[in-house]
Amino acid sequence: MTAADLSFIKHEADNLFRRKRLVGFGLPAVLLLYLAYVFVAFDLQGLAQRANLDNAVTLVSDSWSNKVHVTRDNRTGQIDYSVEGERKGRYPEGQRPDWVTGDEITTIDLGDGYVVRYLPENSTEIEIPGFQLIQVQAEGRKLTSNLPDTLPNWISASDRRIGITTPEGRITLTGSRTEVFNYFPGWELFWFTLDSPYYGQSLGTILFGERLDPERSNIVGAVSDWWNNAMWRHKDVAWAIGETILMAFLGTMGAAIVALPLSFLAAKRFSPIMLLRASTRRLFDFVRGVDALIWTVVLARAFGPGPLTGALAILITDTGTFGKIFSEAFENVDQKQIDGVASTGAKPLQRYRFGVIPQVVPVLLAQVLYFLESNTRSATIIGAITGGGIGLMLTQAIQTQKDWEEVAYYIILIICLVMFMDWLSGRLRTKLIGRKE
Repeated sequence: MTAADLSFIKHEADNLFRRKRLVGFGLPAVLLLYLAYVFVAFDLQGLAQRANLDNAVTLVSDSWSNKVHVTRDNRTGQIDYSVEGERKGRYPEGQRPDWVTGDEITTIDLGDGYVVRYLPENSTEIEIPGFQLIQVQAEGRKLTSNLPDTLPNWISASDRRIGITTPEGRITLTGSRTEVFNYFPGWELFWFTLDSPYYGQSLGTILFGERLDPERSNIVGAVSDWWNNAMWRHKDVAWAIGETILMAFLGTMGAAIVALPLSFLAAKRFSPIMLLRASTRRLFDFVRGVDALIWTVVLARAFGPGPLTGALAILITDTGTFGKIFSEAFENVDQKQIDGVASTGAKPLQRYRFGVIPQVVPVLLAQVLYFLESNTRSATIIGAITGGGIGLMLTQAIQTQKDWEEVAYYIILIICLVMFMDWLSGRLRTKLIGRKE
């Protein structure tokens, strides 16, 4: 090997080392630059400053617990007791929780030394262990109190509103009303409302005890009162779930029916006219290129809200997706089976029916059933826009900013619905296609 050869090898080795070093240093630099862009573009610093963990804790607590409101109207002096602050959960006249006592002075014992007293003349006293006795007077729209200038972070105060958050409950005071929220674990009134004779009764009493309602048997009455529960609306929830499934089913199956014949026009093997084939493919690209939510908004303006509008939105989007999938499946069919059917003297339609369809049925069914499962999730969001299904009830519960236990209930139902559809589609695939998952 000559000196020139050695010099050439050394030069190439140096170039390779420099390139590797450049790549080694370049990729981390690009990654750091991208992360810096994300930090600025998404305003992560501002997001961290705006985050309120106290609100997050309250939201999570509201999702698994219930709260009883003890509300005094400062204009009339009337005191109401209700679960979740709803009229449908109001205690009957003459009844109140056992932790509320007194007449002239209403004493609310939240537990562990936390006590609130509603005094005459719209005055309130609040006892908090380790803190001074808080005295608040409502006068018109303004509040006067003995709170110090420097407040702990669990008290927010102005001359119009005072909010106090304690481990045992929350207290809010305004000029118009004074309200105490006492929290308890569980979803109160999930089975029966306060006006039902079955409220507070054990399962054994309902099944085997004496008749609680003279006009109905215990089982019939209990099922009826649960089904027509005005707080949790079980009957409406069941109807909404049915609408959600119906939207997903009609949209998915309708899309499959429309896409099947059109996909023959998009397959090169069965559509020799290039203009027709290209036009069909661009149609598929157009309808699936626009998201189902966009179609939902457009169709809602055209046809008005309702489950049928959501089903049409799913149908239009999935027609494009199914058309592409089906046409690709038709491109890969075995020509020998088609020729075998043709040798019997079968006409073109018969060749498709007996030579093509049997080959692609497993693929078509698997895709349709998968999309049926997927569209069940999509139908919840679409229903929130079109005014139908469980998605609408979920959105309404979120918008109230107080019914977070109902939000948790609806989310659990949606998850169970998706799991059920996943199981059902798997069973159908096993039965129709003939293979196990």
